[in-house]
Amino acid sequence: MCRSCCEAPPACHDAFVLPYAAYLRVYEPLSAFSDADGRRWAAYAGSADRPRRASALEAEQALALRRIIALPPIVAPAEESSHAYVRWADGVTYICPWQTRLRSWLAVARLRAADAALLAAAFPGGQADAAAGAFARWHGQASSLRVYIQASTWSVPLSWFVPFTADERWLVLGPSADGGERAATASVTRTLVYSTAMPEARRRVARALGAMRRAQGKPSAGPVTGRPGANDKPRVVTELEAIGSWLEEFHPHSLLELDYGGLVYLRSDEELRADESVAEVNAAITALASGEQELAIAMYQRLQARWRALKARELAS
Repeated sequence: MCRSCCEAPPACHDAFVLPYAAYLRVYEPLSAFSDADGRRWAAYAGSADRPRRASALEAEQALALRRIIALPPIVAPAEESSHAYVRWADGVTYICPWQTRLRSWLAVARLRAADAALLAAAFPGGQADAAAGAFARWHGQASSLRVYIQASTWSVPLSWFVPFTADERWLVLGPSADGGERAATASVTRTLVYSTAMPEARRRVARALGAMRRAQGKPSAGPVTGRPGANDKPRVVTELEAIGSWLEEFHPHSLLELDYGGLVYLRSDEELRADESVAEVNAAITALASGEQELAIAMYQRLQARWRALKARELAS
């Protein structure tokens, strides 16, 4: 398979297997980009040829699959992707670039740090080293490693629910995984998405961090904030600090989106309708801020159990 065939998005008409992953995306207004990039993205948003919202994730994953099955496998595209997710709100166009090459490079760097042997087995013949070299050369000239999209396989980190409220959910039901036997095939009628304005997202993250930090030294703080005297920060606090720092990198009038992605095919219609993770996270934070730490811990443990059970399917697959 040639390298050029991995650059154009495929026409997505047939069912396509989606990865069991969720996504946190930032959409910036056109005004956040340079004049040249703003004009390019404006033309892209109005193009009839770009992947539409219903099939954009499918198109992005199809390109990733093409790179994986190429001979030899392609570690990262030769050029950065020219595609993006597009949203409109109140007459404003918002853009979330795919950044396929940068995200591929960063994924390779993370895998190299975690398991260099696995990376070498996945990409033999020095391909991973070549990609690392290309990344280093690019990084030497780049001003930022800012990415617009974060991904999480098999689960949604609890910290990702913090920037949203329950009434910001958009749920559309369709074909499901019927007992886990059917593949996660893309469908325009099965989606669970939360979306909010950047100022609200930042305010909610700051509120949650404030509540957790104030409670951290209290004897009954428990797993939500950690034990007093512990040397390490609780994981949820560390994750939330990272999200807060990440959100500060973007235009203040951006939009933030949580997309359950392929995870909706691991849940029944009833489970998706009853999914109150965002509301439960907000309840835990409110309880923590009010000094009701037992309630906060109970809500946190309930959430952990639900999402741990879903993630456990990764080991069973």
